[in-house]
Amino acid sequence: MDPRALPEPALVFLAERHLATLSGLRPDGSIHTVPVGFTWDDGAGLLRVITSRGTQKAANVARGSRLSVCQVDSWRWLTLEGTGTVVEDPDRVADAVARYTARYRPPRENPRRVVLEVVVDRVLGLVERPGT
Repeated sequence: MDPRALPEPALVFLAERHLATLSGLRPDGSIHTVPVGFTWDDGAGLLRVITSRGTQKAANVARGSRLSVCQVDSWRWLTLEGTGTVVEDPDRVADAVARYTARYRPPRENPRRVVLEVVVDRVLGLVERPGT
């Protein structure tokens, strides 16, 4: 799927309240996978994850690791892949928090919060039953 032209069922699925897993590579090449909440900005082809400065996922992004975020619900699934940036700009962090709050709930206060912005360049998945 083209991340700039996702079909409506994929956009609906990405707007639903689900957690996902984020996977990246540690410095030794092993896979680091953690559960995350995330938001999808269809117009920008941008996935956002809020986290704390100094986490392993932020370190993976800072080193240039490719990332994948996989959301699953029963038979439906989407994996969004791309490269990311650790963003500390207060306005962009506040925007990411507002998007997270709209999809999930207000996050706890965190003075060390950053946002991982992932430019998605590949989407894999199944959001419609075959033959429908």
